Amino acid sequence: MNVGTDIVHIPSFADQLSTPGSHFTAVFTDRELRACAGKPDRAASLAGRWAAKEAYIKAWSQSLYGTAPLIAPDTVNFADIEVVSDAFGRVAIALRGEVARLGPPAVSLSLSHDGDYAVAVCIV
Repeated sequence: MNVGTDIVHIPSFADQLSTPGSHFTAVFTDRELRACAGKPDRAASLAGRWAAKEAYIKAWSQSLYGTAPLIAPDTVNFADIEVVSDAFGRVAIALRGEVARLGPPAVSLSLSHDGDYAVAVCIV
């Protein structure tokens, strides 16, 4: 098993999210956007999901230590790494597309928020 961790500064992320033409318009699925729309702090919720996607990539990359990436880092479709919640608010990673075909499944995901930061830990 391999672990990946990522931390996101929420105010900076919120600024990028609100910038027209930001690449963040394409990294979230419709389901992720709907799940965060009703949250008290939409940007914080999306920041946690972004941290989860990055944590997954880091864990996957670690699992390939010493070998070339299977997908070029600048061509990863982050919408193919979807953070889904169950009826109780627990989160998991659902993979789609090329990431699902080539990447390992996520065994565990944890998200947390504290003040201006969102953090995610993912195990593959």
